[in-house]
Amino acid sequence: MKQVIFTDKAPAPIGPYSQAILIGDTLYASGQIAINPENGELITNNLEQETVQVMENLKAVLDAADMNFSHVVKCSIFLSDMNNFNIVNTIYANYFEENPPARETVEVSVLPKHVNVEISLIAVK
Repeated sequence: MKQVIFTDKAPAPIGPYSQAILIGDTLYASGQIAINPENGELITNNLEQETVQVMENLKAVLDAADMNFSHVVKCSIFLSDMNNFNIVNTIYANYFEENPPARETVEVSVLPKHVNVEISLIAVK
């Protein structure tokens, strides 16, 4: 049975989608961007802070599904500029200290709200 996962500790969806869907033991989390859920402000002026906010938003969605980063099996990273790869990768690595998930990182021409990074994930209990 499909279960919608929602938490006010992550930004509310900005379109017709859910923060995440849980089916059985598998969580499919929508891409997160750097919107601070406490004040709705978008962080784009500092890539390090932007990436941390994205990861913290994903953490909040995982928490809402009673999961954590150790449950993540797959991530997709979307960058507006592949030259930002090393900065994003360094911060991302802090959240996956052991057994990091499978992943792809791609450069795209534009992201929602013209952010620099968006990350989605799949997790399994």
